[in-house]
This record gives sequence, structure tokens and C-alpha cells, in this order.
Amino acid sequence: MKTDIEIAQEAKKEHILKIAEKLGLSEEDIEYYGKYKAKLEPSALEGKERKGKLILVTAITPTPAGEGKTTTTIGLADGLSRIGKKAAVALREPSLGPVFGIKGGAAGGGYAQVVPMEDINLHFTGDFHAIGAANNLLAAMLDNHIFQGNELDIDPARITWKRCVDMNDRQLRYVEDGLGGPKSGVPRKDGFDITVASEIMAVLCLSSSLEDLKARLARIVVAYNRAGSPVTAGDLKAAGAMCALLKDAIRPNLVQTIEGTPAFIHGGPFANIAHGCNSVAATDAALKLSDYVVTEAGFGADLGAEKFLDIKCRFARLRPSAVVVVATVRALKMHGGLAKTELCGEDLGALERGLPNLLRHVSNIKNVFGLPAVVAINRFSADTDAEIGLIIERCRALGVNVCLSTVWAEGGKGGVELAEEVVRLCEEKSDFRFCYEETLPIKEKIRAVVTKIYGGRGVRYTPEAEEEIARLEALGFGKTPVCIAKTQYSFSDDAEKLGAPKDFEVTVRSVKIAAGAGFAVVFTGNIMTMPGLPKKPAAENIDVDGSGKITGLF
Repeated sequence: MKTDIEIAQEAKKEHILKIAEKLGLSEEDIEYYGKYKAKLEPSALEGKERKGKLILVTAITPTPAGEGKTTTTIGLADGLSRIGKKAAVALREPSLGPVFGIKGGAAGGGYAQVVPMEDINLHFTGDFHAIGAANNLLAAMLDNHIFQGNELDIDPARITWKRCVDMNDRQLRYVEDGLGGPKSGVPRKDGFDITVASEIMAVLCLSSSLEDLKARLARIVVAYNRAGSPVTAGDLKAAGAMCALLKDAIRPNLVQTIEGTPAFIHGGPFANIAHGCNSVAATDAALKLSDYVVTEAGFGADLGAEKFLDIKCRFARLRPSAVVVVATVRALKMHGGLAKTELCGEDLGALERGLPNLLRHVSNIKNVFGLPAVVAINRFSADTDAEIGLIIERCRALGVNVCLSTVWAEGGKGGVELAEEVVRLCEEKSDFRFCYEETLPIKEKIRAVVTKIYGGRGVRYTPEAEEEIARLEALGFGKTPVCIAKTQYSFSDDAEKLGAPKDFEVTVRSVKIAAGAGFAVVFTGNIMTMPGLPKKPAAENIDVDGSGKITGLF
């Protein structure tokens, strides 16, 4: 069996100008990054209005058995192209950390991939490096301000800004810097985040223009002074230089799927402490240049879809036309209590026990957010007709159809049935609404997500969280959306509670303002913002030969 990278390398790619022309763009509208990658010129969208229908692809609560959300997203876009629709796909850029860690490549799989796969996974157009440079420039200017006399009276014990690097490196989670004597800085405890966890990543992905980007950068809170007031990047006079580093990174990247469907791949905020989806700029471009835009959000629908809908759609004034909820029989049986080694045989009992997870996600999309939905079953050869039939029966009771997806093996051909159902759903009347109004107090917004989306009973707060919420509301930050950071492996804040747990409380341990991004980050556990490498990292399998051909990348 061919690997993903072998399939991608054998694919016949079209010149990127041909892909741009499918969107009605000319050579003057793009800047080449080689033959198969380009960035949109700022003038490319002048005078154009959004005309496309937006389709969100999300999934059930993830398990080690996998769901295939990105693969389904790409295959659906190719399926739409096959039935004659002017379609585009909008995805996040992969982070080098997971690529070299556990996950491997992150550009789809099988015959539903975006290409050039190696470039997309490794450096791409340099966006992440620019974000890291802007992040670390701000850190350097912050520490330099303190070293040079601390005119803003910053409290070194209340610095909230960290340096970052786009790599999994647990050694950098907690460091002491400024050592070496008076000329080497001010000693303090510090640490690094992975670049996708930087607020600058979230800021860039929510910015609609360079002007908006600069204004958001200026609002980033980096510390508090000794009087308890926030100190921002604007106070440090850093926003202009940071924006200069990001002037090209904010421009959407254009590539293609294996089947030649235009693909916008841009930005990649952490799907826990940020909103976990591609940039507003890329989504906006896709909606102005195509009739159907397929995009995805990170993790399961309780995290990714909720943040996409309550944060990104709110800020960017987006209105999705349909939602696809991806599941596998294997993953549902894991939610039903089976071990990963027990998933191959038919087990309707385990599937029945695991189905409530899927049904709750579907119900949330339909009944909380008011959007039409379809379930896409990423089918494996071991799945039986009886198992598929049970899923269809349970979903039909919610008024939702089920489509089988075989895009990994067949590309767009395996996504035609799903594409036809999505087109039908896009014509349905919807009543899109948010889970909460942003004018509510912070606690009421958190409670709305916990009770409506997670299915929990209520929320507990640590004394630290209570104090932080009171302080943020007193500082005027109470009217922002909430971005709840919790385990992706459960509706609850306990990763061991699979399926669709009930009668639980979520514990809020701390709250932090991301003023540049425009939301409050609510931490329900020890969320890791600097991952580590596993015992056998994926990097051990990656190599390049004398001709420059890369191998082992998933």
C-alpha cells in the first residue's frame, strides 16, 4: 500500500496560475512561491463580495481510532468539483511540532490531499516563522524595557507574555533567563509556547486587514504594572514593527488538492486556547472567489465547531450554510468502551453505547446553533452493513441523513454522495444563532457552553479563577467571547469520561484575557502549550535523499 507522501508525490500538479484562473484570478493577482504555491496580492479581492456558501466540517470527540476530518474536508471539496460546482477548500497550516512529533503530516490522506504535501508540512511560505519572529520581538522589547529602567513600572512577577518556537520541546516549558550578571538582562522565571499557541497566531487569523492586524497587536496584554493595570504591546510601541514582520504572512496562501481543486491554506491557531481554524482572510477570499467553500475546525464539535461558530463567525460576520459531522464506526465503538485492539469485529452493543457521543454533537449543531447537518461516516473495510444501518437509524430520528465517505481510497469520487447532500442542505432555510450573547457576564457565557454544548450540570471556580474573572470584568474585558480550553477527549473536563457523560461539573481553574484576539481564555485543566516529543518521534522516520526527495512524512 502506498503511503500518503508517495501518493502526493506521484500526483500530477497543475501550475498554480491554472488554479488561480479557476477562481477568476490573473497572474497579477498572485505572487508566485515556486510553480505550485502562491500568495494572493492585496488587490486580488478589490470590489468583490462574498458569494459562496460556507460548509463547516467537524467531528465527534476524537479517539486514537481516528476520524479523518481533514481528509473528509478535502474529499468533499473534490466531490463538489466533480458534480460541477465551483468549490474551494480552506484549511489550517500544519505546525512543525506535530509533524515531527506524533501526528506526522497534516495535509489530508490517501487520495484526498492538498499538494505540494511536503512543502505544506515543512515551512510552506514562512508564515509561522514570521509569527514566531513577531512574538519574540515583543518578548525582547518587553524585557528590554524593564532592563532599561522600566518606565511603565511593569511587575516582573506578573509578565504574561512568553517566547515561542514552532517545535515540540518540553525542555523549554519552564526556564530561567536574564542570567549572567547585570549586563545580561533581568533574571526571572519564563517559558516558551509552541508558535501555534501564541496569541499572535490567533490575532493574525482573526484580522481582516493590515490595519485591523496592527490594532489587534497593539491591544495584546503582555504584563501588569505594580498598580494592577494591564501593559500592552501598544504601550511598548511594538505593534508597528510586529505588523511589518507580518505584512506578507497575513496574505492567504493558494495551493491545490490532488484533483486540482483550489485550496487556501493559511494560519493554524491552537485548537484549545485559541479558536482552532484557518484565517478569516483566507475564508473571506474563498467565499469571494468560489460558490462553495469547505472548511474545518480543530478537535471535536464541542471545541472546534463551538469556537468557529461563537468566535470566528461572530467576529467575521460569517453565516455557515451547512455542517458535516465526521465519525467512524471504530471511534464510536471506542466511545462504547472497546479497546483499540478490539475494534475490527462487529459489535452492535459497543456501537449503541458509543452513539450518544455522535448524537449529542449533531443535536448541538441543529438545536443549539440552528444549522442543517449531515453525518459523514468515514468507512473502513471492517465496518459491517448492520453497524452502518444502526448509525443511519439513530441519526434519522434526529432528522439528519448519513452519507458514507470513501475519499481516502477514491478521492473526490468517494465524496460525491456527501457533496450532493451538502448542496441540498445549503438550500435549506436555517436559523443560525450563537450559543450565547457576548454581552452576558463571563460566568454566564461559560455556563451556557457547559450546559448547552457539553451537557454538563454546572461550573465550579477555583478562588484564583474567581479573582481573575472579577479583575477582567472590572478592567472592561467582560463583554468578550469565551474560548474554553479543556481536554479534547471528552465532553467533560475529564479525559476518561468517553461517550456522552451527564450530570458533571466543569472546574474552571484560571482565566486569561487575549485582548488582541478579542476573547477570554478559560482554562479547565492543565492545558499544555508546549508539547513534548514522544519516545519515538515521527522525525526519526523523515529523511531526504541527494536529489532533495523527502520520505517518511506520513
